[in-house]
Amino acid sequence: MNIFKKLLPTKAGISGLKKYSGASCLAFLHSAPDTTVEIHSQEQEVVIALGSNVGDRINNFNEALQLMNKLGIHVRKHGCLYESEPAYYTDQPRFLNSAIRAVTKLGPHELLGVLKKIEREMGRTDGIRYGPRPIDLDILFYGKFKVCSDLLTVPHERISERPFVVAPLIDLLGSAIDSDIVARWHSLLSDSDGLFGVWEKLGGESLIGREGLKRVFPIGNHLWDWSEKTTVMGILNLTPDSFSDGRMFQSVDAAVSQVRLMVSEGADMIDIGAQSTRPMASRISVGEELDRLIPVLEAVVKMPEMEGKLISVDTFYSDVASEAVSKGAHLINDVSAGQLDPKMHRVVANLNVPYVAMHMRGDPCTMQSSDNLQYNDVCMQIASELASRVRDAELSGIPAWRIITDPGIGFSKNLEHNLDILMRLPAIRAEMARTSLAISHAPLLIGPSRKGFLGEICKRTTAAERDPATIASITAGILGGANIVRVHNVKDNLDAAKLCDAMLKVKGRKTQA
Repeated sequence: MNIFKKLLPTKAGISGLKKYSGASCLAFLHSAPDTTVEIHSQEQEVVIALGSNVGDRINNFNEALQLMNKLGIHVRKHGCLYESEPAYYTDQPRFLNSAIRAVTKLGPHELLGVLKKIEREMGRTDGIRYGPRPIDLDILFYGKFKVCSDLLTVPHERISERPFVVAPLIDLLGSAIDSDIVARWHSLLSDSDGLFGVWEKLGGESLIGREGLKRVFPIGNHLWDWSEKTTVMGILNLTPDSFSDGRMFQSVDAAVSQVRLMVSEGADMIDIGAQSTRPMASRISVGEELDRLIPVLEAVVKMPEMEGKLISVDTFYSDVASEAVSKGAHLINDVSAGQLDPKMHRVVANLNVPYVAMHMRGDPCTMQSSDNLQYNDVCMQIASELASRVRDAELSGIPAWRIITDPGIGFSKNLEHNLDILMRLPAIRAEMARTSLAISHAPLLIGPSRKGFLGEICKRTTAAERDPATIASITAGILGGANIVRVHNVKDNLDAAKLCDAMLKVKGRKTQA
């Protein structure tokens, strides 16, 4: 039986996309009257949807991604992660959904075969249609082509009716259509406004948090919905030369007491740093950083008060990251976004923990040099440079659904730059969205606490005297879209965060009314 009936590009493109039009084809060798063999040497870009609602859903996604990469499907981009109510057959657990962009030399039916093989290896069996499954892998797009056969239809025929498919699919795109392949995907659907039109007709961003669909982030042993409230991250510095609290928490007992205080005041996360990243700080070795960090980390992990709380480790060394996670840390906070240790992205990818990618130029010794402080538009360049580093992280295997972004207040920035960041967080998100909507949706962290620019403005030379200015800065940041605030004074900043959250909820209700 000839399973190949049709594999041709469609004719029409959506409005405004004509400049990207171009012919594409695949070659076929007919080896016998009743068979068709695909001859396919050129790499094609594909989009694959992922779903799971049986077992450890996150682990199922991780395993599926690993198998895809081993079997000739090289993942390049990831959508966000969504939890959704089951469709069609509703008497089953909630699904996790996402999507990936990848490149492959597999022909469309070969690709289908590989995906079915992965599903079988991961325990999927024939059962109720649309019923429970450990993994579900669907081809949404294959290059610039339409595929119609007895076994395969691409684009997937039910894309337009499934918000849980369209949401992560949209994440894989940029708000700017910058390539012919993306333009083709838009034009392959019947909607004249392409994928964005399909998403808007379904309800667009207004669907998120409603209609059984929410964006989530795997962290610790749960799925975090960062839109519910601002997360407060308390700072624990173990360094002798921190600008704010150097030498105060070097002993294990002092560190544990400070963590106990911050948790009692309402901290959701504790960020432990054993290497100073203040301007002009000298770099210490991996061994010295671990000597400072591990005894405190081990003690903090054992604290009963830490039940339900999260531990972040602030490091730019991959060896420290690996050891910290093995001792109980939940996420890695890297001020260099992988620039200071070429192994960091690959190591974090294998650790399967969230990763904070912060913007900085140079290192703490050079970040405030005149060259590193040169910007034409600080927010646009932060967004562009940070997006590039996040792309590197994704290519190394860190999914977008495990990345937190940080514009790096105080790092390679002067006073005016820092103020510009606080006032223009939405512009940073919008610029990142041009190339990746997934990254623009990622949780956004800011860390202005007690920094020098606040002292310069308010004439406060002592770091601890800058708490009122810190409260003002995190208030501006939360109202501008920050999801996580990293602070020394948890109690007062938590009150500010609660007030901001209350105002944003009222604003949201008015927007929906």
